[in-house]
Amino acid sequence: MAIADTFRSLREVDFDDLSMDNLGTWPTPIKVLVWLLAFAAILTAGYFMVVKSQQELLAQEQAREADLRKLYVRRAEEAANLEAYRVQMAEIEKNFGVLLSQLPEDTEVPGLLDDISNVGVTNGLALDFIGLKPEQRKEFYVELPITIEATGTYHDFGAFVSGVSSLPRIVTLHDFNIQREKSRGNQAGELKMEVLAKTYRYKDD
Repeated sequence: MAIADTFRSLREVDFDDLSMDNLGTWPTPIKVLVWLLAFAAILTAGYFMVVKSQQELLAQEQAREADLRKLYVRRAEEAANLEAYRVQMAEIEKNFGVLLSQLPEDTEVPGLLDDISNVGVTNGLALDFIGLKPEQRKEFYVELPITIEATGTYHDFGAFVSGVSSLPRIVTLHDFNIQREKSRGNQAGELKMEVLAKTYRYKDD
């Protein structure tokens, strides 16, 4: 009955008679309704002004926490494998020293040219020309190109390539150009080969 009386009182209220000047004389149901609306407005404003921003901040901190956990796990794994990394680094330094010893110094280049010539002659090639080209400076090393022109058979060329790869110094072969030898007086099956060999020198500066 109380609720029915409240709704009946609201229907009987003349809203034109309500003003802020006579706030104290408003009917009780109107006062309660106004307070409820004001309370709801305060809650809504408080949610958008305080709670929502705090929720966004909480979501950011939770994402940051997840990233920190991943970083912690990665650092923990690295710490657990530190000794293995040290062993691996020592092995890398050792291998680097071995490779470095295979790079010729300036004073060794003439001897390297002799070695390449001997490999060609030993494997049946007739060396027409062998000579150094201008060196190419890279970021960590210097590239020393060597032009080689020779005459022989396919079998001779294969043996030459195998022999060069067996040299104690690092020598790589590039830009092969093989054509049939057209000069008179050459044996049948002889070919003309032009190839660019490259050796390397470490930039110790």
